[in-house]
Amino acid sequence: MSNTLRRRQILLGASGMAGMAGLSAWPLAALAQQSGWPVKPVTTIVPFPAGGGTDAFARPLSAQFAKVTGKTMVIDNRGGAGGTLGASIAAKAQPDGYTLFMGAVHHAIAPSIYPKLDYDIEKDFIPLALLANVPQVVVINPKRVPVNNFKEFLAYAKANPGKLNYASAGQGTSHHLAGELFKQQTGTFITHIPYRGAGPALQDLISGNVDCMFDGLGSSAQHIKAGRIKALMVSGKTRNAAFPDVPSAAEVGLPDYTVTTWYGLWTPKGTAADVQARIIEDVKKSLAGDEIKSVWASNGAEIPTLTQAQYSAFVSAEVKRWAAVVKAAGVTLE
Repeated sequence: MSNTLRRRQILLGASGMAGMAGLSAWPLAALAQQSGWPVKPVTTIVPFPAGGGTDAFARPLSAQFAKVTGKTMVIDNRGGAGGTLGASIAAKAQPDGYTLFMGAVHHAIAPSIYPKLDYDIEKDFIPLALLANVPQVVVINPKRVPVNNFKEFLAYAKANPGKLNYASAGQGTSHHLAGELFKQQTGTFITHIPYRGAGPALQDLISGNVDCMFDGLGSSAQHIKAGRIKALMVSGKTRNAAFPDVPSAAEVGLPDYTVTTWYGLWTPKGTAADVQARIIEDVKKSLAGDEIKSVWASNGAEIPTLTQAQYSAFVSAEVKRWAAVVKAAGVTLE
């Protein structure tokens, strides 16, 4: 072999190695850009156990996402600490578009409840899309609480301070705040029992281990329809279309009881802008499907239409709003 040919081979090999080195150094987000997201399954971290409100919306979305993109959306349930454990894990994920975070109003409340969070919902995540919005609902186990309607429930709670208890999805969740605001506005005392998510809390309510719950309608809806628990009131000024026989808070004399639970999608900070755009586009297509519309309606939920910028501003406003609510209500970790 001539020296010239040997030198060419060496140069080609060196340039190939340099190319491979350059490729391995590319950010993962750049790889996602070039290959056309998604090219593999997408993991969505749900920071509560299965059976809760977040899960009730995440799983139908996952199924529709697979139809739209041809790729699986894996739901990874990471419950604990009022949803903050899963958020912490998601905040540290690679910003490559293949790990998303489905959080909720709880994550706008958490900064005011948990003083030592190791993530910042506004700085460590990029908001992508608001997915659903549902009112809170007061639900009871009718075998444990001897009442037929909200008026009787309120009278019973006032006549028996401390006798009733309520389950929540955890400290600092909307369920917890809804319960404390209810107590504040009605002058009642009901003992708070926090769980690691709405799913386990609901199971104990259905089993008769706790008395009541101030739940997001999304997780309670199917149990109400099946008769396992009884709905007494939905928050807000109007009745919910999915449960027209359940009175609103305004109807029963609580016009300022307007707590709602919303669910949204985030991606870790650093995710490339065009990958964000692809995710949002495919999520919008998924939400437009008839299957999703049917599930959301059955759960008493609205499908929001906020843009990414509007959703980002909404999250920031919610953090500020809940900080004021927490301070006024005097809610702290128990």
